[in-house]
Amino acid sequence: MASRTAHPVLGTRALNRATLARQLLLSRAEMSARDAVAHLVGLQAQNVKPPYFQLHARLAGFRPAELAGLMESREVVRMVTMRSTIHTHTADDAQTLRPLVQPARDREVTYFRKGLGGVDLDRLAARARAFVESEPRTMAEIREELLKEWPDADPQSLSVAARCRLPLVQVTPRGVWGRSGQVRLTTAENWLGRTAPAAEPQPVDEVVLRYLGAFGPASVKDMQTWAGLTRLREAFERLRPGLAVFRDENGVELFDLPDAPRPDADTPAPPRFLPEFDNLLLSHADRTRVITPEAKGRTWTGNQAHCALLVDGFVAGLWKLDGNLLTVELFDDKLSKARRAEVVAEGELLVEGMSDGVGDGKAGGQGGVRFGATRG
Repeated sequence: MASRTAHPVLGTRALNRATLARQLLLSRAEMSARDAVAHLVGLQAQNVKPPYFQLHARLAGFRPAELAGLMESREVVRMVTMRSTIHTHTADDAQTLRPLVQPARDREVTYFRKGLGGVDLDRLAARARAFVESEPRTMAEIREELLKEWPDADPQSLSVAARCRLPLVQVTPRGVWGRSGQVRLTTAENWLGRTAPAAEPQPVDEVVLRYLGAFGPASVKDMQTWAGLTRLREAFERLRPGLAVFRDENGVELFDLPDAPRPDADTPAPPRFLPEFDNLLLSHADRTRVITPEAKGRTWTGNQAHCALLVDGFVAGLWKLDGNLLTVELFDDKLSKARRAEVVAEGELLVEGMSDGVGDGKAGGQGGVRFGATRG
């Protein structure tokens, strides 16, 4: 057996370029929105608009209407999956990834057991399923329905139990670009018109390979962070003979698909505007491959995430699009004139393609790209 120390070492910039290539961020891909959602194993979607901005940063010629059409035709859906957060998934992944992470959702319910005294969780799931499948319901309506049978239970705990025990999707118009609507829920099976036998989990080994294809090279802990799961080491060990194995500069073992792109560390990386909660920034235990020590913690205020600007592949500032005005706040005021020009050019693409339906909705006024005060 080869010594573990023999594995090649990948420096931070090499990891950065490899991850950007998988994430379609080194150059925009000629790929459909549906195929991109599948390749990326879903898009973080805590808020409504970020999935659209994620695809704009990654796909050539992307327009919001493409993803909106997929939402309306039910080819993609919004639902809770990895890390107990809302993701936009293809219909296929919605019914196979959710069962994979179900053990984590079951554990989540146990944190609320004090508020669920006397509640039969199987009966709760059956009652909630019948209620939301009769017509899509708000979470408040689901809670009120469950309180009829368990009036002494904690209302929030009942809501959590229903959300965790059932594969609930947010029905349109919620999530459709340019439209508004409160969150109304039904089951994935009901919304997609598929029977329960279709909702089998993807084999964990297959998901490991898909994760590496979108986020690799990566450690076991990286994938566990992305999925919100534990005990994935066994799957990696089963796959080890067919994987490329590396180490980072701290000696952490990294796995990858043998034929996946790993560009040279000096490959140019154009500026990219990423929305809040972009999975690039959330899907590794060690995020130094995209967030330098100087930028750590600066894309968040409390539990609120900010939109992040990548320059040379790393987080270099924040941005906000208000109507047709894009304001960029850099972390370093020493950015070269050439780099600033690249940021402006990329920003103009963002304004041109994504300003409709964003910001305060005011028509007219001066638009374009401006640099705000440097974030010290």
